[in-house]
Amino acid sequence: MSMSNDKNERNKKDDNLIKKTSKEVNDLFGHTVDTSGKIIKSISGEGGLVGKATDASGKILKGTAGKANDIIGKTSEVPGKLYKSTTDHGNKKDKNKKNYNDEQDR
Repeated sequence: MSMSNDKNERNKKDDNLIKKTSKEVNDLFGHTVDTSGKIIKSISGEGGLVGKATDASGKILKGTAGKANDIIGKTSEVPGKLYKSTTDHGNKKDKNKKNYNDEQDR
């Protein structure tokens, strides 16, 4: 395996670690919101205004956390994609240079 492949694999593993950690934190946050909502509703009552406000707030919080998780996932992919495109571009230049030199030798 070449050095660039090693780096690419390491970036991919780091990317997966970031995504997995972000997802786990997001799941934990969602469970915390749900649990706190259940506690509040058990005290104030299920169908009252406080219970409905708690449900609405919980949906907003979990939706926002989900969007943040998506952004983290996409952001964590950018360095690997940039590295790959740069490496591919460099390899393409080297290949074109070699083909040009081969034609000159003929």
